[in-house]
Amino acid sequence: MNDSDLQLVLACRRGDQLAWERLILRYQRLIYAIPLRAGLDEDQAAEIFQDVFTTLFQKLNDIEEPAKLQAWLVTTARRKTLRTISKARGQPRSDMNSETAEAALIRDEAPLPDEQLLILEEQHQIRTAVSLLDERCRSLLQMLFYRSEPPSYAELAAFLGIPEGSIGPTRARCLAKLLQMLKK
Repeated sequence: MNDSDLQLVLACRRGDQLAWERLILRYQRLIYAIPLRAGLDEDQAAEIFQDVFTTLFQKLNDIEEPAKLQAWLVTTARRKTLRTISKARGQPRSDMNSETAEAALIRDEAPLPDEQLLILEEQHQIRTAVSLLDERCRSLLQMLFYRSEPPSYAELAAFLGIPEGSIGPTRARCLAKLLQMLKK
């Protein structure tokens, strides 16, 4: 079944065991991968996995935005991973508050497979929406955002056949159109 996180969390709150199992199946690889990618062994990763889902079970009714469950789980797993690493290194917990401490402790900053899939899906949605824009907007946005070095406003104006001073307002209108399309 393809229930949303919101639907699954609400079902779990009502005591639906099947919904709980689906939540665990949906996120088990993602949560287990976080401590492994941080350099912890399989036993430590399994312990963190268990701890994350125990915490979820305990705080299920306290989660304010069940639709954002994935972010909550990832954040919880990262924090528990950092605590485990910090404890192993004998560092005090006060170091855990800064983003730089997290960056120093986690070795692999590349997106996880599930995160990479979300990124690719978002990129596909944006490219599809851009392809549906009128020719002027599509050309302008592609020249501005699809190139490693965007052209100057003078080059854009010459290519599009519009005054250089119109580039900024035209870009703003095109981005607004794109945003409207993405919201649909």
